Amino acid sequence: MKRRHLFYYLEVYDADTGSQVGNLVDITTKGCKLVSRKAISPGQDMTLRIVLPDDYYAEKELVFEARSIWSDNDINPDFYDTGFEVPHLGLEERKVIRRLIERVGFND
Repeated sequence: MKRRHLFYYLEVYDADTGSQVGNLVDITTKGCKLVSRKAISPGQDMTLRIVLPDDYYAEKELVFEARSIWSDNDINPDFYDTGFEVPHLGLEERKVIRRLIERVGFND
């Protein structure tokens, strides 16, 4: 499934610790890519919490389980890119992601 880049980066947090993991770069209902200041090793299971844009949603956030599957340096050497797979996304979460892509995704 083709990942869709977003107009702006949304903040992503570790739902367990509350610390910011990074910013959402692109997303599908199967996975996402984050850019962050710290490297995230492949194979890490995390509960991610994305803060949704106020203008588009009644929901304030989207929370889901994800596993990091790759990590690499970003074009900017101060940052890292990490790809996550999202194998068990519920129906409501899928709907929110589809709306997110429709409303703030590039039509490429």
